[in-house]
Amino acid sequence: MSKIVQRHRATLAALAGAVYGLELNAGAQHSPSVSAATRSWSPLARSAAESGDGTAAFAAVAQMDETQAAELLDDALTHWAAAGAGPDVLQYLDLTTDLDPQESATKWADGTEPGSTPAGRAGLPSDPDGVPAYAVMLATTHMPDGRPLPMLILECETAGAGLADLARRANWQAWDGSRLPEPDGEWRLRVDIATRSLECLAQVDPDGYDVLPHLWDASETVALPDAFWDLLDRAQHVLVVGPVKDGEDQDAFQRAADAGELLAVVARVRFL
Repeated sequence: MSKIVQRHRATLAALAGAVYGLELNAGAQHSPSVSAATRSWSPLARSAAESGDGTAAFAAVAQMDETQAAELLDDALTHWAAAGAGPDVLQYLDLTTDLDPQESATKWADGTEPGSTPAGRAGLPSDPDGVPAYAVMLATTHMPDGRPLPMLILECETAGAGLADLARRANWQAWDGSRLPEPDGEWRLRVDIATRSLECLAQVDPDGYDVLPHLWDASETVALPDAFWDLLDRAQHVLVVGPVKDGEDQDAFQRAADAGELLAVVARVRFL
């Protein structure tokens, strides 16, 4: 995808135009779930579709910096992955929670093997530099039609991590495990193509800059299981849920959901 952003702007304009030129996406310029670059460019795409003259739309893409072009590509691919459905459609899809118990598809992204105990997990050490920290676990959930959706579970790793901290730092929805939260374009799961690993879970502000500190950063490079990597590639979205004390305890996970002690978001997957 980096080649499209850097060297094939005409291709990017054509791809994005095929999405934002559609009448059903005419409201993208007012949508908080897309980037500022897409909001400002989408009216040009719609105008090009109506007039048959894409000169202004192509020129605007050519003049974007790499960050803006990457955001436009990310937004366009997100719409393709969702088959044109916006948050108002996705929000009401019921889910059946199905945490994957297989070690081949569940691994600590901080480098610890499945079933083992990350350093400090039992005692919950103090927050480094006063910032609560989380570990992530891989899981899957399934939609009613049987399609799998990748899922990340945030586990408390330091003393300050928990529901109060997550509610303060993340504008996520309360989650009871029964339906998919609304997708939020501010949240990105960044993954590295070269190493096939998770990099960070980040929030971006309206100008496209990261809100620091990130909610989660990988402490080391750990390759994802092939099945999970392929699922991320297909879905282009990930369900992120937390916080939990023990991500491997499915009963505790469900109790937390039933008690209203979990928050969740559907974040975009950004391949770098």
